[in-house]
Amino acid sequence: MKTMINKVAIITGGSGEIGKATAKLFLENGAKVMLVGRTENKLKKFTSTYRDDNITYCVADVTKPEDTKKYVEATLSKFKKIDVFFNNAGIEGVVRPLPDYPEKEFDKVIDTNLKGVWLGCKYVLPKMENGGSVILTSSVAGLKGFEGLCAYVASKHAVIGIMRVAALESAKRQIRVNTIHPGPVNNRMMRSLEEQISPGNAIEVQKGFENEIPFMRYAESEEIAQSVLFLASDASKYITGAMHVVDGGMLVK
Repeated sequence: MKTMINKVAIITGGSGEIGKATAKLFLENGAKVMLVGRTENKLKKFTSTYRDDNITYCVADVTKPEDTKKYVEATLSKFKKIDVFFNNAGIEGVVRPLPDYPEKEFDKVIDTNLKGVWLGCKYVLPKMENGGSVILTSSVAGLKGFEGLCAYVASKHAVIGIMRVAALESAKRQIRVNTIHPGPVNNRMMRSLEEQISPGNAIEVQKGFENEIPFMRYAESEEIAQSVLFLASDASKYITGAMHVVDGGMLVK
């Protein structure tokens, strides 16, 4: 049974693997989708494969208020309402010990992963339909520390704080707000981190991560999307202010 019929969803980080996997799943379940990202050719390439009026895109930088307003207005102009907001855009930054972490890189990560999430909530929530769903992408790094990733870890911890405040403030409208916490995912971000952690030895780094996961493998983007679909659908209509971990058991090891 399709679980997203007549729902309109915004997905930021729309050109990334998790964003695209979620868009695909939303469409298959009857939703209309606005993909948001900074790189038009990637968004255009993905959306054009569907030849479907139920998916479109908006080129926007989530760190800029004017761009955030633009993707909200584009969604309302195209689809007339907003039911679901997958506030997903994020970057990994560089891998450096805390004393050596470059200030410009720190600011860049915080701008995207934290300010971008805040701006999205700030401008989307007032326009959402009552009973809607907001899903914020945090990480297992929002629940534990990882050496060399001070900016990323700090930003993903802070997303939980935004979620908790937004959940309380939105409850009267029956809008639920939750975070999702993926472990390592088999995508571009992990390839970047593996190579940065040990240049030329990325495969060994991946094996090291996998050894810390009871399921002994990375997640696929589609597996993260399945959890987002649950939180976006009415099957989760009494769940708010919660952290949903999708990590193959990494945090309990």
